[in-house]
Amino acid sequence: MNEAAKIAEIKPAKKPSKLKAVDPKSAEPSKPKILIFGKAGVGKTWGALDFPSVYYVDTEGGASRAHYTDKLKASGGVYFGIEQGSQSFENVIAEVKALATEDHPYRTLVLDSGSKLYDMARQAAAEKGGDDYGRDKKEANKPARELMRWVERINMNVIIICHELPEWGLDAKGDRTQIGVTFDAWAKLDYELDLALNIKKTGLSRKARVTKSRLIEFEEAASFDWSYENFAQKYGKQVIESKSKAIVLATPEQLAELNTLLDVVKLPEGETEKWLKKANADNFAEMDSDKVAACINMLKSKVKQ
Repeated sequence: MNEAAKIAEIKPAKKPSKLKAVDPKSAEPSKPKILIFGKAGVGKTWGALDFPSVYYVDTEGGASRAHYTDKLKASGGVYFGIEQGSQSFENVIAEVKALATEDHPYRTLVLDSGSKLYDMARQAAAEKGGDDYGRDKKEANKPARELMRWVERINMNVIIICHELPEWGLDAKGDRTQIGVTFDAWAKLDYELDLALNIKKTGLSRKARVTKSRLIEFEEAASFDWSYENFAQKYGKQVIESKSKAIVLATPEQLAELNTLLDVVKLPEGETEKWLKKANADNFAEMDSDKVAACINMLKSKVKQ
């Protein structure tokens, strides 16, 4: 083979790709994050307690009665009630953060009710600064967003139970009329979750009607018998009953190295804020260890350059 032919056979080195996407089938199935709402006594709490290993946050004190606690204990669950601080957003967020970042045997987080927690935050805000122009709601929305940020990150089944409210709209004549029912809590709660179910009781039967869904197994406006077994059959029992996995947060050593590099490397304005937003974190201490490691490696490459 002559020299020209040899050169022709040499292929240029392939540059490593910066793309991070993976085969979609390699993505792990996510656990359900759902909102259920309905009138008192329709079986919202009773059905939720059948989910596996429930960490039950009781903001109302209604599930402290023996028949509820017996059912909770039988499922391997535990109780976080008013005496433990369940009526404070700050305390509830701290519990969810701990559940998200620690090893534990619990599979399901139940917040009962989101309505009570949100209403108490509104009342506290109104007493402090008034409720003009919806100021109380705006203040209560802040911890509600923070809670949902951790609900999104946590590797557990999550059920948020809410009260039911009339939903109002306009009829064909333009008159105000009730067009259905909705939940009583932060207005964007159903947007943040995968599924919203309205629970109704007819005689001895309890039905769940899908009012919002991102899941193909649950078509909007469809109804099914409300029970854990029926829900699990649709969603996938293997996913629901699998062990929860803790988020591994950045170590103190990683954070120290990251801050040192940030003092050296001049980044475009707003760059670190983009990192935090993408990681769904308020600060670097809340970021996953592997994400902080990626940031460190990127900064080191800039230092070398």
